[in-house]
Amino acid sequence: MKRITFFITLTVFAVFSTFSVSGQKTDFSGTWKLDRTKSTLLENLPTLARISIDIKGDSLFTERVYEGGDGQEYPFNENLTLDSKEHNITIYDMPRKSKASWSEQDGLTVESTTTSDDGDFVSKETWKADVTAKTLTISFKNSMAGNVADGVFILNRVDQ
Repeated sequence: MKRITFFITLTVFAVFSTFSVSGQKTDFSGTWKLDRTKSTLLENLPTLARISIDIKGDSLFTERVYEGGDGQEYPFNENLTLDSKEHNITIYDMPRKSKASWSEQDGLTVESTTTSDDGDFVSKETWKADVTAKTLTISFKNSMAGNVADGVFILNRVDQ
């Protein structure tokens, strides 16, 4: 009888552990650096050179570093929630509205609008991480003044 109770308890524990693990989000946390040979590099636009990501619960904190064509770096931090709530910050004297959401099917989606003297720069990013290959794929679609550009940034994990 004790053996049966033990095996039933063990089985129940295993089933609940499986549900717990399968419901967890992909681990995007860490520092990621752009792989220029595999990424879409757009002319006349800053390129995402690296990104540090920290996700805790429903909070997404990023430190993005963009690089201009002259090699100059432009870092900024952003703190979002994963519930599609819009958050406002100012980067380099430009207002930015951003929101992030998570779904099992689509992964992590970050949408933003940055307003400059030239108009609104609208970006939609879809993030997918392959923890085995230690890569982060950010598919993006950007638009400004009627011009649309899309592509993919492939980033490699540089820590852990």
